[in-house]
Amino acid sequence: MVADLLVAVAAAGSAGVVYLAAAARVVKQYERGVLFRLGRVSGDVRTPGLNLIIPFVDRLQKVNLQIVTLPVPAQEGITRDNVTVRVDAVVYFRVVDAASALVKVEDYKFAVSQMAQTSLRSIIGKSDLDDLLSDREKLNQGLELMIDSPAVGWGIQVDRVEIKDVSLPDTMKRSMARQAEADRERRARIINADAELQASKKLAEAAQQMAETPTALQLRLLQTVMAVAAEKNSTLVLPIPVELLHFLERGGRPSPPDRDRGQDRDGDRDRDQEQDRGPSPGHTDGGPQLPVTGTGSAPQVPVIDTGGPPRTPVTGTGSTPRVP
Repeated sequence: MVADLLVAVAAAGSAGVVYLAAAARVVKQYERGVLFRLGRVSGDVRTPGLNLIIPFVDRLQKVNLQIVTLPVPAQEGITRDNVTVRVDAVVYFRVVDAASALVKVEDYKFAVSQMAQTSLRSIIGKSDLDDLLSDREKLNQGLELMIDSPAVGWGIQVDRVEIKDVSLPDTMKRSMARQAEADRERRARIINADAELQASKKLAEAAQQMAETPTALQLRLLQTVMAVAAEKNSTLVLPIPVELLHFLERGGRPSPPDRDRGQDRDGDRDRDQEQDRGPSPGHTDGGPQLPVTGTGSAPQVPVIDTGGPPRTPVTGTGSTPRVP
């Protein structure tokens, strides 16, 4: 009798242990449990700790409430200013309603991923290239709003969305590099021009001050000589006033009266040379000089009018001229 009682107690204890083992469920601190009894949600969400269910009747499904980091694959699109780019992003979200995340959507992670991809392509088409490169904070906020709107009904809360990288074509990169180089060169020229303007103003003020006190100019000249001599070279500096150079340049040029006298002397010399050569052909001492023409060795003598009938001049073709 006692033996049968002990066997029954042992059997009951074993059954209880098996029941507890089958009915006990442990929910971790970062999880929540949703109880399905015969396929329907039963009761509230189970909190962390030990929870008992009815074996073969209830099914407890756990949902992680930690923030999920979901990378969005690179999406290729055309911006509003017709530039082809590839943009990838990352989404940070977490579950705030475990029952809705399990009941209202089949796979909430896949749903959030697809929603992020479509929203990213939409943002690319609505934005300019400059906005994608410089104004990412505004684009991140718009992308977060687009993803969070449908995710709220799934029990999902989007904490943050970040655009990771914007890939540009090689031709666009070279164009932007040339644009940046031209902009830097423009700024450098403006800075140099500003420096020259300021330096010219200071030099003008210094020249005006030295003009009022000529001794200051001499002191500045001596300082320059000392600066050159301090370099341990064989350079000898001799300051020469510019007025002295102008005076020497004027002294080397002949004056106008001297040039006139030189021209008169040249004319006298030419006349002396003509007298030494003697009279020219056709010239006589007592009468006028007659022009002489010829077609060969004999000159042509013109006809002299003596009051008679007109005569035709004869041109000599031999060695002796004929006078009509």
